[in-house]
Amino acid sequence: MTSPVSIPDTAAAVDAPSAADEPSAADERWAAVSAPHGTAALRHTHWLDAEPRAYEGAPGLWHGEGGRVVGTGLPGAVPDVTLSAGEHLDVGALRLKAINRGGAPALRVFDPETPGRTSLRGILSFPHDDAWAVDGVFHPAAEGQSIVIESVDGYEREEPAVGTIALNIAGEAVELTVWGDLDDELEAVIADGTSNVDAYRFRFLPIAVPAADGSVTVDFNRAYLPPCAFSDHYVCPLPPLNNRLAVRVEAGERIADRA
Repeated sequence: MTSPVSIPDTAAAVDAPSAADEPSAADERWAAVSAPHGTAALRHTHWLDAEPRAYEGAPGLWHGEGGRVVGTGLPGAVPDVTLSAGEHLDVGALRLKAINRGGAPALRVFDPETPGRTSLRGILSFPHDDAWAVDGVFHPAAEGQSIVIESVDGYEREEPAVGTIALNIAGEAVELTVWGDLDDELEAVIADGTSNVDAYRFRFLPIAVPAADGSVTVDFNRAYLPPCAFSDHYVCPLPPLNNRLAVRVEAGERIADRA
């Protein structure tokens, strides 16, 4: 697959950068999504129990044991395998990867030939606009406060609260719930007036660590599509209610472009 240019209305294919060229952030993003075992290649996520059984798209028999993923009867030199979360095994063209959510193990099957990958032509974005880098103020959460994060499949988990960012977007006062690491980077999940119209139904937004006085710049040009924009088999977190904005945020990635 060739690397596309991400522009407002089309994604035109261009040559991949030469070895002498430093890949751009857009090149690296496209590579991560479109690689043979990249984001768009996820074909199945199978939640496992203790009973070994066959699962669609995966060779052998699979079950969960102690939070890990166990495969037996696999083709090749290693017929049996135990995978901890994050570990993977390549079998032919497939990549079989273990995940764990709240103690529940699952097997993910990445297949380069899945239609979600082969139909992908690029990532469409809104035009970059410096006006969408908005100044705000970070308010840390009270000690011991927690938030409930709901995923697209209805699963809920409770996490320690990090805080909120108050800012004004196109005349509308909003307060974004954020999570992450105050020593590294924060992130918000947002929906807005473009969601399900000109953009995917929600997006992820990385945010730089606030200054000591709480001041922070939220650059909506950095908004990017969640994994579930490329495959229905991810379990992405949904935006909290106060992160569902009425205003149109015409910045950042907006939708996957497919043939």
